[in-house]
Amino acid sequence: MSITHIGAKALAKADVLRDKADRPATVRAYGRDVDRYAAWCIRAGLTAFPAAPAVVGAYLAAHAGDFAHRTLVRWVAGIAWQARREGQGLDTKHTAIRDVLRGINQERPEGASGRRAAAVTIDELRPLVDSCGQDMAGVRDRALLLVGFAGALRRSELAGLDVGDVRWTKSGLVLALGRSKSDPDGKGVAVAIAGGRHPQTCPVTALRAWLDKAKISAGPVFRKVARGGHVQKARLSDGGVWQIVTRRCQAVGLKAPSGEYLSPHSLRAGFVTTAYANQIPDEEIMDQTRHKSLATMRGYVRRAKLKGGGASGKVGL
Repeated sequence: MSITHIGAKALAKADVLRDKADRPATVRAYGRDVDRYAAWCIRAGLTAFPAAPAVVGAYLAAHAGDFAHRTLVRWVAGIAWQARREGQGLDTKHTAIRDVLRGINQERPEGASGRRAAAVTIDELRPLVDSCGQDMAGVRDRALLLVGFAGALRRSELAGLDVGDVRWTKSGLVLALGRSKSDPDGKGVAVAIAGGRHPQTCPVTALRAWLDKAKISAGPVFRKVARGGHVQKARLSDGGVWQIVTRRCQAVGLKAPSGEYLSPHSLRAGFVTTAYANQIPDEEIMDQTRHKSLATMRGYVRRAKLKGGGASGKVGL
């Protein structure tokens, strides 16, 4: 029996409604998670789709200890989402997935509610910046680290930044951020970043140097750099931002305390911790971090690092 016009129209409408079932931000997040999973499978010599529970479990195990438990759970949801779209499905309750997640959860430090990002404070940021050379990737990474710290940016905000979002001012620059975790309605928010006192750690100088060296005048700010220093048109993914930060931390031997891990969020936690140590008022810190809750903002303070010394223009850059 051939499909009639009525049937074809109904199927097309079902496709449209299915695409609208998830919020755009959720779809983008799932898409990035699926891309990460597929890339890992290629490196591991495994088949990504159809998604086998054993392969998904191996993927989770390979990243245990490097990512928060809730992040791994989201990864499973993203892989299952893609499997459904391909008409395959994935049993997320399968023992090969469920037991791996349970085992990872059991490895959390005793008494901890979950692993959290370590804080990279101003004293730890300086050697990270110093490790960035004058080659194209080094100039990019220096700008990414300093802008990420001074703006208390999330990795998605760093990855999503466009040249059109940057407005240069006499005192520094202002970033126009769109949809983010703290701005689900996509109204946008402005984040001011002041020029630093020291040229080597000035986020404004670093960002200008990167855009000038890479000859970027429009489009994505932070991009992939191929071998030979060739700047690509494609923007860095969230995962690319993650790799840059963690690779720079490894290069200088920076270690996370027990129960914590290093990630781009470490820059955000480091900004809050450094600002708090410098006795910057809560409301000024929250203006920079865009936190709605004082309790949530203070949860970013890593009290073991409150030794003094480091919002944007007051953190010692």
